[in-house]
Amino acid sequence: MPSTAITKLATSLLGLLWLTAAGCSEPDRSVEALPPASTQALPLVGVQLWSVKDDVKQNFKATLTALAAMGFDGVEFAGEFGEFANNPTGLKAFLEQNKLKCSAAHLHFDRLSPANFDATVTFYRALGCDTLIEAMDKRAWDSEGVHQVVKELNEFAVKLAPHGMSIGYHNHAQEFADFQGSTYWDIIAKSTTENVVLQIDAGWVNYAGKDPVKYVRRYPGRTLTTHYKVRTHEDSQNITPIIGQDTSDWAALIAANIDVGGTRWLVVEQEEYPNGMTPLQAVAASKAGLDALLANHLAP
Repeated sequence: MPSTAITKLATSLLGLLWLTAAGCSEPDRSVEALPPASTQALPLVGVQLWSVKDDVKQNFKATLTALAAMGFDGVEFAGEFGEFANNPTGLKAFLEQNKLKCSAAHLHFDRLSPANFDATVTFYRALGCDTLIEAMDKRAWDSEGVHQVVKELNEFAVKLAPHGMSIGYHNHAQEFADFQGSTYWDIIAKSTTENVVLQIDAGWVNYAGKDPVKYVRRYPGRTLTTHYKVRTHEDSQNITPIIGQDTSDWAALIAANIDVGGTRWLVVEQEEYPNGMTPLQAVAASKAGLDALLANHLAP
């Protein structure tokens, strides 16, 4: 997708049209203006399919078609492939038909074990997916286990490289617990090789009481994909879990992603569905909010 104001504003309008059709209100546009746009290209905008996990199980093709109509550039898979579970070539063709790409795929380390490695690589290469992200590993916030996670990430980085693929790790809140003067996340970041992708989930970092902008800037060129999500605490008040309707400093995060993160994909993930919204409606609202922020980034 060309990185122009016209394209982004048009995409924003698509999101608003979706919201209007769904009977939703327009997101709050009172977002802080971003610094002048970087000379680097804007990242593409994707969606993590876990956001609509029940929809993709019930009607995979219709759900992805609806996401494409919202203006998303790609999807990030989370283990559900509908009728294409054994047909990655057909799935790639279906994505192309809807002008979608595979931004990455979440999986677990067991899918890269010796018994599964060849089949996993064959499937994702046929799909056109070159980035595999470990979705969660409880060892990552254990004082001993975190080192085993680091070891496996480094080993898989070496094994995947000849296939033109990368391994990465996705955080939850626990990786940002204090550990050895920093956090478990810092141990993972500092101990893995530069080609291991650090997928920041901003929602969980904020939930943990830390600043995702700080961690994108701390490890330049490592945050190739970032989850844009609002994650509220049980006692949160007056915070709507929709991008642009919350209190997160998305402006600063976008600037960090573009200026230093090496970020290729901003991935909307929705895990909370306020005010009776369906998952698709909530995703559309967050997409429209992110589009407005990106349009501000392009404004002179």
